[in-house]
Amino acid sequence: MFTPHTKTEREEMLKTIGVRSLEDLFQDVPAGHRFPKLDLPPALTEMEALAELQDISGANETVRDLACFLGAGAYNHYTPAAVDMLLRRGEFYTAYTPYQPEISQGTLQSIFEYQSLIVELTGMEAANASHYDGATATAESVVMAYHNFRGKRKKVVMSPAVNPQYRATVRTYTQGYEDLILVGDGPQADLNAGPESLTPLIDDQTSLVIVQYPDFFGRIFDYTSLINSAHQVGALVAVVINPTALGLLKTPGEMGADIVVGEGQPLGIPLSYGGPYLGIFATRKEYVRKVAGRIVGETADKEGRRGYVLTLTAREQHIRREKATSNICTNVGLMALAATMYMSLVGKQGFRQVANLCYQKAHYAAEKIAKIPGYSLCSDTPFFHEFMVCCPRPVEEINAHLLDDGILGGYDLSADYPTLKNHMLIAVTEMNRREEIDALCESLEEVSHA
Repeated sequence: MFTPHTKTEREEMLKTIGVRSLEDLFQDVPAGHRFPKLDLPPALTEMEALAELQDISGANETVRDLACFLGAGAYNHYTPAAVDMLLRRGEFYTAYTPYQPEISQGTLQSIFEYQSLIVELTGMEAANASHYDGATATAESVVMAYHNFRGKRKKVVMSPAVNPQYRATVRTYTQGYEDLILVGDGPQADLNAGPESLTPLIDDQTSLVIVQYPDFFGRIFDYTSLINSAHQVGALVAVVINPTALGLLKTPGEMGADIVVGEGQPLGIPLSYGGPYLGIFATRKEYVRKVAGRIVGETADKEGRRGYVLTLTAREQHIRREKATSNICTNVGLMALAATMYMSLVGKQGFRQVANLCYQKAHYAAEKIAKIPGYSLCSDTPFFHEFMVCCPRPVEEINAHLLDDGILGGYDLSADYPTLKNHMLIAVTEMNRREEIDALCESLEEVSHA
């Protein structure tokens, strides 16, 4: 095991500070609590520890071992090998936060490039240097809108078709805002209704309307009309995106959205048991001073050379509790760098190709599943690469059968929506081969006959 200091070095340090032993450093701790006996297993050598950890790891089944049709916010996409190779460079792994531009130009430029790519992808005018994940980015949009109206507009309208985890995070974030009202996604909400069902909830007390595109059920809606209705009463609109879908679909910027947030995991970031991920946050220039987190700008030094700096806001703005609009003061820079590399490597045409493959394969799967006795598509609304299937038996039972066949099945929607019993959310990406989709259909048919 790695030992940072030799015995001689420890003795020299103890002599310098005037004590005889390491134990003397703990004299202020009550004797009965200094060195408690811990119920620990016998010590292992490095070789033994590695073997044990490999045994534990070997019990895991991943998307490398299973055909994966599980999405619901995190998706199995192909990441070019160069992304991981470049990301492992020491200067990226060890870099923290670029407060000193004179020694951080590489990091600052990569963040600037990330922001530029997100702006182009979303159709917005400015983007920050990322949040922790899609859920926290969504919650920060609520905080931003609240402070944009100086707390005078106290209502937020959320679609029930926004990712349930995101909606839960919004409520966690805003529980300290005693006067904030969250409406639209209650138990009585109509899950089959389109965006027009939210319009009656929007009034002159609404600060923000939140919708998802495609929504949590994979459905595609054009929110232009809803956004116009919100703007007529002065409210802002945040659109939660799947970035891959924007390779094919109309951008939120074209619809008139004020804020775009979302999960950047599909952009070259592995599933990794749920994180670390990447929170996308983009907006229009008029709201940029209310954005939480850092923004990198391009400038020129006194000799006219191009350079990059943190701009508009200082870190201290976010750590002065009594004056801060947010406590986000850092970012997942390594994940933002991965997304930048991914988008740069696949390019505009490659990104569109990935989106098209997802779309075509998902529709192939949906068409085949709909022909299986006992199964049907739960909606006829256009979808991207995720869709709902009404099943003849509980999803938990079906997924257990699929797993026996080496297939990771879809998401059980009843876990978040009790009214959607026997509803499975199936995701298909470019990683799913036709043979895997056919095998899924065969296994589903076996369940219906069991």
